[in-house]
Amino acid sequence: MADVKFLKFEDAERVDRGNGAITFPMVGKSDGAQAFSAGVTSFQPGVDVPMHSHNVEEMVIILEGAGECEIDGVVKPVKTWDTTYVPAGVVHCFRNTSSAQMSIMWVYGSTNVTRTFASTGETVPHLSDADKIGGK
Repeated sequence: MADVKFLKFEDAERVDRGNGAITFPMVGKSDGAQAFSAGVTSFQPGVDVPMHSHNVEEMVIILEGAGECEIDGVVKPVKTWDTTYVPAGVVHCFRNTSSAQMSIMWVYGSTNVTRTFASTGETVPHLSDADKIGGK
């Protein structure tokens, strides 16, 4: 089983994204992945992600809780197990509109991911110090 990894969630790095959001990167370039990266982000009640786009396609699955997503100007409610597909370059965001934690699993179609904030046009590497949930 060369290059196979078994990853435990409790062992994942914890990245404080600011504004009440925590990200747990699970699989990426440092694990030997070449075609995708994935992780989990948890949002406290009322937390939202600023409108942004990525340089790669993204899939998001709601693991727990409820809220809404906005993709290309269309707002839809989301709940546990709902899944979204967002093509590269499409502006989107997720909002926890509930009174309980909302957690999502994200999968990007690359290990080299950027986030471009719609409000400023600023592009930063995904999970860099400049890539905070609040946009700064």
